[in-house]
Amino acid sequence: MAYYVGIDAGGSKTHALVTDEHGYVLGKGASGNGNHQIDAGQAARHLEEAAAAALQQAGIQRADVAHAYFGLAGADRETDFRILRPIVSALGFPRFSIACDTIIGLRAGTDRAYGISVICGTGTNCAGRNKAGEQLQVGGFSYMYGDFGGGGALNVEVFRSVIRAWDEREQPTLLTELLLASLDYSSVENMYNDYLDHDKNVPVDVAKLLFEAAAAGDAVAIAILQRQGEELGKSAAAVARRLGMGGDEFDVVLTGSLVTRGDRGGWIRGALKQVVHEVAPSARIVTLTVDPVFGAVWAAMEEDGVTITEDVYVRMRALGDFDHITV
Repeated sequence: MAYYVGIDAGGSKTHALVTDEHGYVLGKGASGNGNHQIDAGQAARHLEEAAAAALQQAGIQRADVAHAYFGLAGADRETDFRILRPIVSALGFPRFSIACDTIIGLRAGTDRAYGISVICGTGTNCAGRNKAGEQLQVGGFSYMYGDFGGGGALNVEVFRSVIRAWDEREQPTLLTELLLASLDYSSVENMYNDYLDHDKNVPVDVAKLLFEAAAAGDAVAIAILQRQGEELGKSAAAVARRLGMGGDEFDVVLTGSLVTRGDRGGWIRGALKQVVHEVAPSARIVTLTVDPVFGAVWAAMEEDGVTITEDVYVRMRALGDFDHITV
């Protein structure tokens, strides 16, 4: 019996899954932030915690694992890999691979060996692979380096939109009422002064208020979400153009909580699709319906030379979301 470990680590969570070669899940584990760019020591601890929990539940040792595949947020450049290789090596798996979490999101969302993955969760990222196997990443390095959005930036967009509405630089918005309730303030003035006086940071989960306001027709929230979609579309279009994929049929896989769970009204997706189709009219925009960690498991199998059969896909996709997997 061969065993495989897939790990998906982002800014807010780390998921680990152990399966056999038939796609039967034997163990799972979860922990917090796994992005070394946020806190390398914390990420190392959380990777260990998630992996150890999954292995313990599966009842196997690290030496029993044929291959472990790590899809890690922040695995972007050689500078990152010089930090990540020792961290992952210290976990004790005999054979392992490390890739950016965009790659496992792509692998989880399409049966093709090529395509583009767009992440919009705590942060944003975009990467793709063409038919020749060439890979390219665009973005993933914050606003200063050309990005826009993700929960770690849209939260600030919510906050500043409320401030701008309050001091009449912006039109009134439903976000005001929602934000005050979320942060427990009686007025914008009290919130404004408290944040200035105590140098507070806006909680990341404030970004979810955009979807609530947009669903109620709020123009300010809708405009922010549409801009998010346009920016993600520009990243995907750039990848398609630079990898020569403009005339191909391929999947653009949307991953990350903001696009897989939050965007029920299609504000992000619709704007993204329009921008992508200007460059790659045959591209299909698909939303990831299984946890990205499945892509890490399938990549681990393929690194071990396993050809994944349809029954494995069917069995694992039927499990759905990571939180709903029972072992």
